[in-house]
Amino acid sequence: MEPDSSSTIDTPFEAALSERYLVYALSTITARSLPDVRDGLKPVHRRLLWAMRLLRLDPAGAYKKSARVVGDVIGKYHPHGDASVYDAMVRLAQSFALRYPLVDGQGNFGNIDGDNAAAYRYTEAKLTPIAMQLMAGLDEGTVEFRPTYNGEEEEPEVFPGLFPNLLANGASGIAVGMATSIPPHNVAELIDAATHLIDNPHAETRDLMDFVSGPDFPTGGVVVDSRQAITHAYETGRGSFRLRATVTQEKEKGGGWHLLVSEVPYGVQKGKLIEQIADLIANKKLPILADVRDESAEDIRIVLEPRSRTVEPELLLESLYRLTDLELRFPLNLNVLDANRTPGVMSLKQCLTAWLAFQIDVMLNRSRTRVAKIDDRLELLDGFLIAFLNLDRVIEIIRTEDEPKAVMIAEFSLTDRQAEAILNMRLRSLRKLEEMEISRERTALAKEREELVKLIESPARQRTRLKKDLSTVRDKFGDDRRTRIEEGPATRAEIDWSRMIEKEPITVILSQRGWIRAMKGHVGLDDAETLKFREGDGLARIFHAQTTDKLLLVGENGRVYTLGGDKLPGGRGFGEPVRLSIDLPADVEIADLFVVRPAMKLLAASTDGRGFVTSGEAVLAETRKGKQLMNLRADAKLATLRIVPEEADAVAVVGENRKLLVFNLAELPEMGRGAGVQLQRYRQGGLADLKPIRFADGLSWSMGGETGRVRTEADLTAWKGIRGASGRMAPLGFPRSNRFS
Repeated sequence: MEPDSSSTIDTPFEAALSERYLVYALSTITARSLPDVRDGLKPVHRRLLWAMRLLRLDPAGAYKKSARVVGDVIGKYHPHGDASVYDAMVRLAQSFALRYPLVDGQGNFGNIDGDNAAAYRYTEAKLTPIAMQLMAGLDEGTVEFRPTYNGEEEEPEVFPGLFPNLLANGASGIAVGMATSIPPHNVAELIDAATHLIDNPHAETRDLMDFVSGPDFPTGGVVVDSRQAITHAYETGRGSFRLRATVTQEKEKGGGWHLLVSEVPYGVQKGKLIEQIADLIANKKLPILADVRDESAEDIRIVLEPRSRTVEPELLLESLYRLTDLELRFPLNLNVLDANRTPGVMSLKQCLTAWLAFQIDVMLNRSRTRVAKIDDRLELLDGFLIAFLNLDRVIEIIRTEDEPKAVMIAEFSLTDRQAEAILNMRLRSLRKLEEMEISRERTALAKEREELVKLIESPARQRTRLKKDLSTVRDKFGDDRRTRIEEGPATRAEIDWSRMIEKEPITVILSQRGWIRAMKGHVGLDDAETLKFREGDGLARIFHAQTTDKLLLVGENGRVYTLGGDKLPGGRGFGEPVRLSIDLPADVEIADLFVVRPAMKLLAASTDGRGFVTSGEAVLAETRKGKQLMNLRADAKLATLRIVPEEADAVAVVGENRKLLVFNLAELPEMGRGAGVQLQRYRQGGLADLKPIRFADGLSWSMGGETGRVRTEADLTAWKGIRGASGRMAPLGFPRSNRFS
């Protein structure tokens, strides 16, 4: 049997996929992820509060199980998972997540440590006064209602209450192709700004910054951006804020001190923050920090102990800001749905203007609904007064006529509703006192109607009434700011990481096979014979240094590598291969190793007699790969990299042919990298050694042997020449190794 193809639509796959994905994207944007500018709520939050209101979970009432609330929400209004609905409810109850919580939770609703809330069968909840304020007016015809997803119930499209929830509590969400991130603010500041905007509708966002100084997070903290940067973020609706924890320095007896963290940045879990700091200590990434302790009870209290009292508090604090979540960037993306449910990024002024316009609409809708109800009531009261004025006739008609309603309508010009109300009156109401009460009620209603009509027809009265209502809300819910605004530097200060290293003397030992170690203290260099090495290995370099020093390792391939004195393996045993710390190829020999400082001058030379002057700053390279210093010709190697003394004014070069040349140091160029210039010319062989010297002091070299005699050639005039010359044979007694030392 062939399948029925009558319902099959032939359409390109790309078009079908595009159409369906667009529907999904619009649903995600408008019905899930972005808040409404009018009440600042997403559909799940709005449905949660609406369901709790119908369950009569008023602030003055009793709590009910959260499971009951979640069941009503997913069964009647929000056909999604119970876990997601309960998570949204939990967030509405967390005082560290919302600046002004909308749900009053009883039980375990999580904590700032990052612990999850208990299951919804264990917790209970009811509404807060702010939530009731947000829903005030739902029964007064202020907003439209729409059918629920199954058509069995109705739900409000938006909440009408006079509370700036969008900016007061903020929002975050990720839709398809767009996202939103709105920090919480202080409601008193928002109302002050809104009041100013009512009086000055042409005011700009920068004018509103006199009232709204910045975000106000429930967990406090410090925003360290400049006023200019904060204003620019609110003008464009996009930006970010540098948020820091509140940290103070507390002094101890005996001159010691510690840092106390009393407020953490918004969204940072205290437990994970402490783990983050503890990892820095364990991995020795912050050696000037000794310990972290959590002494929190109801208030946050994290104690940070420095390594010693000599540690600079500013350095430790700046390092913690750099390496941990004690400082973070909170994004601002004021992407919301407007009154037409169209997404867009708004400025602070646009947000407040849209909210105020909505509140004017709510006021007018409420007034018109009230006027209609007053008109209905006045119609009935007018009928009652007619009945009291003609009471005997009315009673006679009721007693004698078969159709009293029609007779009364014809005789007294009553409406159908008036006649029906008169017929339904109780006998006990037929008294003089009742007539007086009806007259008083009618007078009061007529006066109220007159005021409402004036309000509806006068924009000035509407603005005055709105300012008065805003003032009432401010007095009721306004509180002090929690987050401080302190202008800080536009960019982070550079940290001298070497200052974090405790300065200690060490003796650096490098073996011939490239094993390196650092012994504590300055060991006597004459005791090198007592050092132990692996079989077949021996001493190559030994010198004194400090843990704060940088060591420069020179490879024969022309690359230089930087080692930290504090990072060297300990002096016990044979140390470790230096190639574990740097990417030095196994077939490349080590030319030299010494302490380097940025200010020093260095003289590099290759085996083919080329060289140049460079600086200590130019050769420093903190990466494993190091940096290329000298570009070598084929078959050439980097022969040496010598420190140039400040008093040096000449260079002595000796070749493998034992010819010595002395020339002025000024003839060499200073370069950061290159092949260099010719130092000495050779017919055979290459460069053996070189040494920067002071020409007037002559040239000295060791005679060798146990006596330690040194010979000095005071007059070097015979060997003085220009750079690139061949030179002449070295003086008598010059070492056979053709090396100066």
